[in-house]
Amino acid sequence: MTARVLVVGDVMTDIIVRPEGPIVPGSDRRAEIRNRPGGSGANQAVWLGAAGAGVLFAARVGTSDRAMYENYFRGRGVVPVLAGDPDLPSGVLVTILDPSGERSFLTDRGANLNLGTDDLPETLLEGVGLVLVSGYSFFAAGPRIAVKGLLRAARSKGVPVAIDPASTGFLQEVGPQLFLDWVGQAEWLFANESEAELLSGQAEFDAQMRVLGEQFSHVVIKRGQFGAALGGRDGEAFSQAAPVVKVVDTTGAGDAFAAGFVAALLRGESVDACLAAGIAGGAKAVQFVGGQPQ
Repeated sequence: MTARVLVVGDVMTDIIVRPEGPIVPGSDRRAEIRNRPGGSGANQAVWLGAAGAGVLFAARVGTSDRAMYENYFRGRGVVPVLAGDPDLPSGVLVTILDPSGERSFLTDRGANLNLGTDDLPETLLEGVGLVLVSGYSFFAAGPRIAVKGLLRAARSKGVPVAIDPASTGFLQEVGPQLFLDWVGQAEWLFANESEAELLSGQAEFDAQMRVLGEQFSHVVIKRGQFGAALGGRDGEAFSQAAPVVKVVDTTGAGDAFAAGFVAALLRGESVDACLAAGIAGGAKAVQFVGGQPQ
């Protein structure tokens, strides 16, 4: 039986705004506005479920939304372990899309900010072959304490850890070195090009791999339309190009990549096959609006 993945991260409602043209300050602009389920951790969990992986998802939502989210995740092949927050509502993310498909975000993390140690008991690690943690979980004190405790338990049990930094904005706010100190040693890092440059302090691609490889056994850099590469302290080892597709919305593409890669990894596939699975997931994700598979 293949071990399952434990995903820890945010649950959000994505409000996606696609204006017909440039926003006019102080006035109106017609736009298409849609609601979609989202959150980096939730996206990864649902994409993992779509890839056929066994996946457990731990997160925190508003109490009034808990049953709805549990039913939603179960319907997507995910085992939800959701805590209900009596004080804060579920998180909301407003995404503003420009005509090229690029995104800007306004974030209210809501109940995600109260994720605590009781929400992440060590028993979650039973039968788990990898823990995948969204970087958003480190950017507030309560969740950070809870996640660091879970990662200590994972390391003590020999369960591999994968980190997705998730946000250059928050990384710049707290400082890359502090974030790396919070995360500690891990087997896998899934970073996009901007995150890799910020965390390593290096502009050159191979140098980013070498620097980050001192802390992470395997460094995967997601390069969008240029594909992805994998390496470590000895520099780049493998790379693959991405197919040319029509980009509608890049929301969740990195989450889809990580999910595809991890699902293939736990199936015991080669590194080349894992990269291909990740790239295929990312390429699929950019072809429709929203961060989770349709």
